[in-house]
Amino acid sequence: MAARLIGGIGALFAIIEVVYILLLVFGADQANRFFTLIKGWAEPLALFFPGLFHTGNGNLDIVINYGLAAVFWLFVTGLIARVVA
Repeated sequence: MAARLIGGIGALFAIIEVVYILLLVFGADQANRFFTLIKGWAEPLALFFPGLFHTGNGNLDIVINYGLAAVFWLFVTGLIARVVA
């Protein structure tokens, strides 16, 4: 039960990062309340990943950096869930 909860939390964190990536890449209105809510959750969850890679393409930077944060949460929580189980 605890392992499932931990895995679910990791999936939720990754989903938040992916939604933020999509909002940024597709040019969502940054004044929108939903955008602000997701941004408020996604940026702290991204930890040290934003700005890690600079490719010269802003959208690619967003996908790589925030995508790495999503993969990180899935990996770390998956590892913790296995240890707990």
